[in-house]
Amino acid sequence: MRHSGITKLAKLRKLMSSVQVNNGTVEGIQAVIVGSEDAHHSEYIMDHDKRRHYISGFQGSYGTAIITATEALLWTDGRYYAQATAEFDPPEDWTLMKEGTLGTLTKEEWLISALPPKSSVGVDPNLISNSLWESLHNALSTAGHRLIPLRENLIDKIWGDDQPAITSNDIVPQLIKYTGKTAGEKVAQCRAAMEKNHASILVISFLDEVAYLLNLRGSDIPYNPIFFAYVIITLTEVHMFVNESKLSHEAKQQLVNEGVEVIYHPYENVRIFLKQLIQSNLSATENTRESGKIWITNDANYALHMECGDLQRFIAITPIRKMQIVKNSVEIERMKEAHIRDAVALVKYFAWLEDKVKSKHDPPITEITGADQLEKFRREQENFVGLSFPTISSVGPHGAIIHYLPSPQTDLPITDQEIYLCDSGAQYYDGTTDVTRTFHFGNPTSFQREVFTRVFKGQVSLATVIFPAMIKGNCLDTLARKSLWDAGLNYLHGTGHGVGAYLNVHEVPSSISWRPHPDDPGLQAGMFLSNEPGFYEDGSFGVRLENVQYIVKAETLYNHRDIEFLTFEPITFVPIQTSLLDVSILNYEEIDYLNNYHAKCLEILGPLLQGEDNAQALEWLKKETLPITK
Repeated sequence: MRHSGITKLAKLRKLMSSVQVNNGTVEGIQAVIVGSEDAHHSEYIMDHDKRRHYISGFQGSYGTAIITATEALLWTDGRYYAQATAEFDPPEDWTLMKEGTLGTLTKEEWLISALPPKSSVGVDPNLISNSLWESLHNALSTAGHRLIPLRENLIDKIWGDDQPAITSNDIVPQLIKYTGKTAGEKVAQCRAAMEKNHASILVISFLDEVAYLLNLRGSDIPYNPIFFAYVIITLTEVHMFVNESKLSHEAKQQLVNEGVEVIYHPYENVRIFLKQLIQSNLSATENTRESGKIWITNDANYALHMECGDLQRFIAITPIRKMQIVKNSVEIERMKEAHIRDAVALVKYFAWLEDKVKSKHDPPITEITGADQLEKFRREQENFVGLSFPTISSVGPHGAIIHYLPSPQTDLPITDQEIYLCDSGAQYYDGTTDVTRTFHFGNPTSFQREVFTRVFKGQVSLATVIFPAMIKGNCLDTLARKSLWDAGLNYLHGTGHGVGAYLNVHEVPSSISWRPHPDDPGLQAGMFLSNEPGFYEDGSFGVRLENVQYIVKAETLYNHRDIEFLTFEPITFVPIQTSLLDVSILNYEEIDYLNNYHAKCLEILGPLLQGEDNAQALEWLKKETLPITK
């Protein structure tokens, strides 16, 4: 029902007025914060955890709602401005706060300016990171307000019986032929890092870290092969908090075979156990407190940090994360293989699509039927598991909605009159993919050709850069934007994100963005990142080009002070539409880069597209990889 949001906000505000704040006294809260996260800070979340979507109508993966007695606001970034405005339910009750734009107040600034003196702001401590809690707490307390950890989630109370059930799917082993390292080796590396940093307890709350550490996979979260669990490692034990019945016999046996004896606990007991463990740790190390530190990331939820009590915390990204983002030799080779098979599916799709569009197929291919056909081609590939995120199949003005998701209400035909942007990826047992290509199957405008070319120039600039090891990814972001900036153009999303090895398609903390990531450990050989500049003309079209690339050692003329220099090597091999380029604004180096890249695409994919069933794809590949000249 279109106006259901009014009822929801009214119910929420009634609950806010009856919240018990101090010693059971009913004082109420003046604002409540509803974020996008689950208890594990996941990017994609199960339906049960989509509380911000439920209260606001906005479906994007990033955003924070703040509701007071009279106002409802949502903060999100440039990927979602258009989408949020279109999805607010009801739209007249919500105000969009455009993060990253001049004049937009931060959440802290708005609360301080809008709330009456000595207000209380409530938030579920299980659903907010410690870093964000501290930032909000410090800002609000300085202004005379209080940040209150709520005892129960107010959205869950008004959602009631209609709230979807918690996902609980099977947990299966990820084989050594894909992981390249046993769980026992990974646990041993964790303990070595713990001893080096004088920590006796390591708390692991990120689901992809749990899956990576134990060489297990699941399907509790859409698009990410992970499962709900926490792990706590001590110097002698490994504790796993999970619904034990979910683990297959093979998963349990592999843990034993890989040298990890797990002590299982119910998932919901993690806070109770952590508190007890810390109390016993304090008693055992009264005279040697330095050896009893607890290692916990700053992005773990605040509820876990609350349980740490007086024990000294070592707050840093976990040793698991550092292992995970730098792929070993087995993971590197498997990722390459997965991306080659994925490229075969994409070439077959784009060849099929161009033929359908140019032959005026009746009925026309639409955003949804196109995305479905692409998934069909991917399902034909060996080791396919599922998509790595919802396919962004977008025509014309929908391409300007950076994370557009077609629906029956918005579905448009793909024609030769408008730009088509397709951002898609897949999960294979041996790797995770993420690829974006932009096409025009007719006659693009000169402006569309220019911005497509400037986006391509930015991609080449980043793809070919040589840089010193350990430099932050933030330092490279300008390279992808310079050609656009030269013309007074820009895009409001990051340029690159880490990519998991059959794990999350967006793998933190490595990134290439105008926004620095505080936990970025620096770029190192073996890391996989995307390279995806773009441009978006609201209401008209969008352009984005995305390859996944990994970091390798670079050959340089000099070896100054023995500094290691690195560069990128692509593992995505899908042609870039040359007919959409304005070759006059390319330099010779960029032309050579594209011709060499296309020659590689043909060399790698040609032998895999033999036979009558692949004739259409092979002919398209040959056409799209023809060399260009100035």
